[in-house]
Amino acid sequence: MLSSALEILHKYYGYSDFRKDQGKVIESILKGKDTLAVMPTGGGKSICYQIPAVLFKGVTVVISPLISLMKDQVDNIKDLGIGAAYINSSISHQDILHICESLIAGNIKMLYVAPERLESSEFCQIIKSIEVSQIAVDEAHCVSQWGHDFRTSYTYIWKFIESFSKRPVVTAFTATATKEVREDIVNQIKLNKPEVFISGFDRENLKIGCLKIGNRLGYMLKYIKTNEEQSGIVYAATRKEVDSIYERLKENNIAVARYHAGLSDKERKNNQEDFVYDRVNVIVATNAFGMGIDKSNVRYVIHYNMPKNIESYYQEIGRAGRDGEKSDCILMFAPQDVITQKYLIETSIQSPERRLNEYKKLQQMIDFVHYNGCLRKYILNYFGEQVDYEECGNCSNCVSEGEYVDKTIDCQKVLSCIYRMKREFGVNMIVDVLRGSSQRKVIQYGFDKLSTHGIMKNYSKEELSNFINTLIAHGYISLKEGEYPTVILNPRSIKVLKGEEKVTLKEIVKAKKITLNNDLFEILRVLRREIAGEESIPPYLIFPDTTLKELSSRCPINFEQMMDVSGVGQLKLKKYGERFLEAIKNYMDESKIKPQWIFKNELKNDKNVKEGKNLKLKTHEITAEMIKEHKDLEQIAKDRQITVSTVLSHITKYAEEKGVLDLNINFGGIFTDEEENQILKVTKKIGISKLKPIKEKLSEDISYDKIKAVILKDYILLDKNA
Repeated sequence: MLSSALEILHKYYGYSDFRKDQGKVIESILKGKDTLAVMPTGGGKSICYQIPAVLFKGVTVVISPLISLMKDQVDNIKDLGIGAAYINSSISHQDILHICESLIAGNIKMLYVAPERLESSEFCQIIKSIEVSQIAVDEAHCVSQWGHDFRTSYTYIWKFIESFSKRPVVTAFTATATKEVREDIVNQIKLNKPEVFISGFDRENLKIGCLKIGNRLGYMLKYIKTNEEQSGIVYAATRKEVDSIYERLKENNIAVARYHAGLSDKERKNNQEDFVYDRVNVIVATNAFGMGIDKSNVRYVIHYNMPKNIESYYQEIGRAGRDGEKSDCILMFAPQDVITQKYLIETSIQSPERRLNEYKKLQQMIDFVHYNGCLRKYILNYFGEQVDYEECGNCSNCVSEGEYVDKTIDCQKVLSCIYRMKREFGVNMIVDVLRGSSQRKVIQYGFDKLSTHGIMKNYSKEELSNFINTLIAHGYISLKEGEYPTVILNPRSIKVLKGEEKVTLKEIVKAKKITLNNDLFEILRVLRREIAGEESIPPYLIFPDTTLKELSSRCPINFEQMMDVSGVGQLKLKKYGERFLEAIKNYMDESKIKPQWIFKNELKNDKNVKEGKNLKLKTHEITAEMIKEHKDLEQIAKDRQITVSTVLSHITKYAEEKGVLDLNINFGGIFTDEEENQILKVTKKIGISKLKPIKEKLSEDISYDKIKAVILKDYILLDKNA
C-alpha cells in the first residue's frame, strides 16, 4: 500500500522518501480511516491528502478557507500533471458548470472548495452525483470556536459529510492546535474513531527572536536592506500601520507591496502575486495575509507589532523557511502593542466567553515576549510538546551573549510590595509604588507609607515594568485574567519570599545576513525567475530553493543524476531539466569545476566506473568521499556551503550505515589536545547521550561542535573500527 504512495511521491513530486510522519498519515488514510494530522507549517500536510487522492478511485473534496490558498494549491497540482480545480466566488457560473462537467467525466481528482460552498444546495446535489472518496479539511483549527481563525461556515462540514449515502474517508489537517482545539476538531467534524498524528510543532530551521527596542522602524529598515535579495513578510497589527511601513520602505527604494482588507480585491490580488512571483521581495501586511501561501523561499518574517496569541504568531512565522532552509523570525515589541490588541479584542468579539478566552491567550503572548528562557521551548510547551533541553541554541534568548544573574533580592522586593499593598492592582501601579511615585492614586491608597515605597528607584519605569512582566512570564507571580489583569502572589511567590527558591534570569542589535549562496545558486535562481516569467507561474513552483541549492552543490551533468536531486520529478525533469543542466555545465566549464558525483581517488577501480556507469551518492556519502580525498572538515564545510556541525553529522550517519569506517580524519582544526582531554574527562563521568550536561561542565570556549567532534573521534569512529 505504502509502496504505491512512494511511487506517486517520486513520480509527481520528485522525492524519494516521506518526511517525518507523512508515511504513517498516508497509510492511515489509504486504509480508509478518518485521520487528524497536526503537522508544522512547511511539514508537507498537503501531500498527505493529495497522494491518497491520486490513488483513490473517486474525487477528493478539499475544504479550504481562502481563495489564494486554493489557487496556489490547484496551480501547483496541475503543474505536476494531476487533474485539479477549485470553485469559489472568484470564478464565473459558466466556469463552475465546466468544472462540474469535468468532474462527471472523471477528469478531476481533487476539487478545492470554500466552506461557504457547502451551504449551496445546488453544489451539494452535483457532488452527490459523483463518487467522493475523501473529504479533506485544511486549516482544520478554523472548525473550533477556541481556535484562532474560527469560521462559522466550518460548522456545516459535518452535515455535508453525513449527506453522503456512502461516507467518504474524512481527514483534517492543521499546524497549530492545542489539546483543547484538537478535541474540538474531532467533535465538530464528527470524525469516526480517528487516527490522530501529532508530528511535533518544532521548526528547527527557524531562528526565533524577540526584540524590545525603541527604534523599531530603524532596525527593520537596516535588516531589510542587509537582506535585500531575500523574500520577507512584515506583519503589522493595523491597516494604518501597514500603510505607514509600506510608504517608508518605498521611500528607501525597497521593492515592496502591501496587503490588507482596506485595499480593493484587485489590488490585493496583484500585490500578492507580485510577492509570490518574486516581482517584489517584501510584502507588508495585516494577519489577513498568508494562510495557505505556499511560497517556499520566504527567508524572514518580521512582526512589527506583537500578535494577538501564540497560535497566530506561530502560524505566521511558519510562512518562513517552508523549504527547510534557515530563516529568521523577528518579533519587535513595544508596550503600545498590548493596548492595540485589547482594543481589537473588544471591538471584534461579541461573546463574553470567547472574549475572556482571547484575553487569556493575549496574556500568554505577553508572557512569551517577556520570557527570559528559551523561546522555542516556551512555544513547544504551550502546544503540549515537552522537550528535554534548556536552550535550543537558535532563539534570541539562547544565543544572546548575556549571563545568568541572581535576581532573587529584586524579586523579593517586588513580591513584598504586592503583599503589602493588600489589594489587587495592575503592573503599572506596582511600578509606581516601587519607584516612589507621589501620584494621586498612590497617595490616596496610602501606598507612600509602605516600606516598599521607592525601594527600586534605581530602575527606570520601563525597566521595572519589563522586570515584573518577566517574573510573571516565569511563573513567580500570577495574573487574574481579563481586559485589565491584576497581579497576585502564588505558591511559588511564597517560596521566593521565604528564601526557599532562587530567581536566576539572563541579562543581556545588529542585522546579519541570513544565508550566503554560491554563484551557481544565483545563476540558477535567475534562470528559475526567467522560466517562471515565460510560464506565468511563481518561481518556487518550478523548483524550491532547497532543490536549487542541491543542484548548485552537487552539479549534476545528465538527466539520471538530476533525477536523484530532491524535488526533481519526472514531469519537471522533462520540462526544465535541459535548461538547468546547460546552465550548470556552462558554469562548471567557466569555473573549471569537476563534478562531485564521482570521486576518482576512491572509485578508480570501481566496476561501475570502469563500465562507464554513473554512481549516485547521498549527501552524507559525498562528504565521506571528500574526506577520502584528504580534505579537512572546515574545507568541506566551506566547499559544500554547510556548517562543520553538519559535516560531523554526515560522518556519524556514514559510520552508522557502513558499520566499519575507513576514513582518516584530521580533527586538528576543530579542537586542541587539551580540549579533547577536557571533554573526555567529562564524558567518562556522565556519558555521551546528551550534549547539554557535557557543555555545562566545560569552559565557555568549548563549543558544541568541539564536543560532537570529540565524541565522533573517540567513541563513534573508535567503536566502529574496533
